[in-house]
Amino acid sequence: MAETTVDEVLAELAALDDPKARAVNEKHGDDHGVNLSKLRAVAKRLKTQQDLARELWATDDTAAKLLATLICRPKAFERAELDAMLRTARTPKVHDWLVNYVVKKSPHAEELREAWFADPDPVVASAGWALTTARVPAMTAGLAELLDVIEKDMKNAPDRLQWAMNHCLAQIGIEHAELRARAIEIGERLEVLKDYPTPPNCTSPFAPVWIAEIVRRR
Repeated sequence: MAETTVDEVLAELAALDDPKARAVNEKHGDDHGVNLSKLRAVAKRLKTQQDLARELWATDDTAAKLLATLICRPKAFERAELDAMLRTARTPKVHDWLVNYVVKKSPHAEELREAWFADPDPVVASAGWALTTARVPAMTAGLAELLDVIEKDMKNAPDRLQWAMNHCLAQIGIEHAELRARAIEIGERLEVLKDYPTPPNCTSPFAPVWIAEIVRRR
């Protein structure tokens, strides 16, 4: 069977582009109009193709980059390659999928977490925080120090970094009962995302509400 080419995939993605979906996505900083269910269906058909994934990422097309994260082999990327990919992720959705679907499965995840956590670029640093949040349930040390940093820096952090720090705050409160009261107190005092518009039947990202709701469900 002939291999699928980048041009063929780009043409297919262009055909799937929906102006209404694009308008909604652009409000969240994502410049693509492909329904994500349809994008996943394309990925399911293509299966794993590492070379094609690399070529799609290199196009700098947002839908193509999202597709690349679904058909790649996460363990096949070198550390420097993943670092470069994160720095060219651009949009929030690409950044999120790269971290969650690729970097978390990489043997370089811990090295990258440590490097990104301290990066001066707040968007890169937010990836370090996201990887740290994923480790919170299993952490037995360093949690109080994380809360110290959140308490000091979250209020004035740039949006994407602030969001990642807030997620970490909520995760600590959810997973570690001994630190729950402190996490809730920090959230209540800083009021980060307190007024975030939350649709009905969705949990507010305001940490005290988020913590209380997930703990209640458990």
